[in-house]
Amino acid sequence: MGEYANAKGKRGRVRGRRSAIRTEKEPLVSTASSTTSQKVAVFDFGAQYGQLIARRVRDLHVYSEIVPCDITADEVREMAPAAIILSGGPASVNAEDAPRVDPAIYELGVPILGFCYGHQVTSVTLGGSVYHPEVGEYGPAELHVSGGALFKGTPADQTVWMSHFDAVKDVPSGFSVVASTDVCPVAAMECPERKIYTTQFHPEVKHTQFGNQMLKNFLFDICGLEPNWTMDNLVETLTADFREKVGSDRVILALSGGVDSSVVAALGARAVGKQMTCVFVNHGLLRKGEPEQVEDVFTKQFDVDFIHVHAEERYAKLLDGVTDPEQKRRIIGTQFWEEFFTVAQQLDGVKYLAQGTIYPDIIESGARKTGGKAATIKSHHNLIPFPEGVHFDLIEPLDHFFKDEVRALGTALGLPDHIVHRQPFPGPGLAIRIIGAVSPEKLEILKNADAIVREELDAYNQRLFEETGERNSEHSCWQYFAVLPDIKSVGVMGDERTYQRPIILRAVESSDAMTADWAKLPYDLLAKISSRIVAEVPGANRVCYDITPKPPATIEWE
Repeated sequence: MGEYANAKGKRGRVRGRRSAIRTEKEPLVSTASSTTSQKVAVFDFGAQYGQLIARRVRDLHVYSEIVPCDITADEVREMAPAAIILSGGPASVNAEDAPRVDPAIYELGVPILGFCYGHQVTSVTLGGSVYHPEVGEYGPAELHVSGGALFKGTPADQTVWMSHFDAVKDVPSGFSVVASTDVCPVAAMECPERKIYTTQFHPEVKHTQFGNQMLKNFLFDICGLEPNWTMDNLVETLTADFREKVGSDRVILALSGGVDSSVVAALGARAVGKQMTCVFVNHGLLRKGEPEQVEDVFTKQFDVDFIHVHAEERYAKLLDGVTDPEQKRRIIGTQFWEEFFTVAQQLDGVKYLAQGTIYPDIIESGARKTGGKAATIKSHHNLIPFPEGVHFDLIEPLDHFFKDEVRALGTALGLPDHIVHRQPFPGPGLAIRIIGAVSPEKLEILKNADAIVREELDAYNQRLFEETGERNSEHSCWQYFAVLPDIKSVGVMGDERTYQRPIILRAVESSDAMTADWAKLPYDLLAKISSRIVAEVPGANRVCYDITPKPPATIEWE
């Protein structure tokens, strides 16, 4: 069994969208697209972070697609991938309803790499066996390597990431064991003649010390692929896909002014121009000065129609007295669609609604699109079903992208840095950064405190950029904001007692929002933020710093 035991079941068969990514240090290179001969098919067995495998492949500039694990050999043959990777998964391979691989896929002659469940299903499919040992492995493990092409250039003893309680007992005929741990005798096996390589551990996670080297060995040495899938290729592909889907119809875009919807706006403007109308719903829950900034940017820099919907009063009434975070999200999401439907009735020929949904949204909402089903962590406003009577078809060109991929795409589309590197901001806005009921008084306190946090940490990140030349250096903050809890505490200002609200500072380091660590900010910076908030924000008398990583916490508080 794989590592994600809460991600069970399957739903539908939807092919993954093309994607690519570069790191901040790697320049984009312009090459002709070669997706036909350089395609990597990633079989999804339902692991909650299975998409990370495709992500790691893209990091190495090789084109990848997510496909359902029950794809047939004929479908794979038609797809013509240059390589196949089998993901982990939550099931036990010996369970009666466990997902299987079409055995004929192993006879296609396509190189195969399997992780965790992919390792186990390969064993049982090809005549080996899997058993349930008394002891499982969870977390870092010491791997002992005895050889094998997958481990070229890596040491004999290395740390890998394990998460399993089933294990391979007998390897199939023709396979040899090339690595083990003290708990797992068959931690890796290979059959070079058939070009099949599998591991019980997870090379795709960063906790595996030499996982990236193993992927390179597989893609470039074993499969003979070239690192020539780039953002330039992707822009052309996504533009063509957007244009082809829309045809002569019209599109409305759910524009928040954040990175994701801005990239969709730039893509839509490039693909269909005035056929797209950007609809900005102002729910009154945005950051200080943000509505004015959004309108200024998108009326001057994009060749699209722009509609500013002032819905502040309607949202205030709907949220009055609501304390449950999921109810807040549902209210905001439902009203979001109502606002769009009202606008759409006034426009002719609108068939499509475009949104900036990205892959972490899909995972956290449990709405997997690649054959698996993840556990619902929290609802996202742009994934809640349409209200009755709404008949838009969705266009979500970023729904298989992580945040840093979206930023790289924005740069390739020519968006300015102040948009591309803008702070992530949830669709429900400050409503989920105010714990408890939302009120005008709380909104005012939080907006003012949050403005100070962003001002100071924007300057901090800029200093690091000037010193290192890297936009996302080791100590820079990826996301930072203020939270207003539903409590008050005693304080002293001057010679008087105060009884006011604390502000919680949240600052994290991340690249994709799937995992995050709290930012190790300098003490003098924290002191300055605290002093400014207490001195400049009426109603706040205390500042606390959240030092919890994700997981176990989420980045947002609600």
